Amino acid sequence: MRTLLQRALLSLSLLTCIASAQAATDDILSHRCMTVAPEASERTRIDERLMSFLRERHARGLATARSPGSVTVPVWFHVINQGSGAANGDVPQSQIDDQITVLNAAYASTPFRFVLAGVDRTTNAAWFAMTPGSTAESQAKKALRQGGAETLNLYSANPSGGLLGWATFPSDYSRAPTQDGVVVLYSSVPGGGAAPYDEGDTGTHEIGHWLGLYHTFQGGCTASGDQVSDTPSERSAAYGCPTGRDSCRRKAGLDPITNFMDYTDDACMNQFTSGQVARMDQMHLQYRSN
Repeated sequence: MRTLLQRALLSLSLLTCIASAQAATDDILSHRCMTVAPEASERTRIDERLMSFLRERHARGLATARSPGSVTVPVWFHVINQGSGAANGDVPQSQIDDQITVLNAAYASTPFRFVLAGVDRTTNAAWFAMTPGSTAESQAKKALRQGGAETLNLYSANPSGGLLGWATFPSDYSRAPTQDGVVVLYSSVPGGGAAPYDEGDTGTHEIGHWLGLYHTFQGGCTASGDQVSDTPSERSAAYGCPTGRDSCRRKAGLDPITNFMDYTDDACMNQFTSGQVARMDQMHLQYRSN
């Protein structure tokens, strides 16, 4: 059980991260995820640009949907640690391989197949403790990043406050290509020990953002929500595995607590909707495909 001091430090750390990340007004950020979505007006513009892109492809006779497993995503896994051994964040190769296996199982219904392109290991205490928007994050990514928009750069570190991870969106790439990628708590990989978040689905969740998805509770019970029509509306993030939760009683459907884009425990998460799969495919086509 956390002491009062630990809880206070956690709250202060999360508030600092939220402030530095300039969270959108309808974001719900927590230790589960610090990925900051654009404001509602910018999300609308992103969708307008997406619709224009899809219309153009259709007019040219080009596909706007790809079959499951047809897109290979190269993954560079950057292990940032403060010394040798798993306790210092030096994630073993076996857990990296297991993380790739978890990703391919989670994304089996999508076009994406993740293939490990390389692993590097860096001992740097400051980078190991990076937080969203920090100088340490910027330095680490500039030094380590590999490939272009199509390459998933996955960084393992030990951000403060018990934070599990964060990611950039596809539409962010052209503005800040060196910062593109996903950061996860080193112990959130399969068998990493950060129970109940050590089955690898922090990676699954953050890569969903990297492919263009918002949280299922984005926008609360409003009509636009997470911009995906087949995810039931959800007023706020769910934690644990609250079966039967219904936070938007005037909207159809129970809360999507088993969706990878909620905040529930890893063991509770097991699905993307067909609408989410389509959105990831389309956003990848627009921003991450040659």
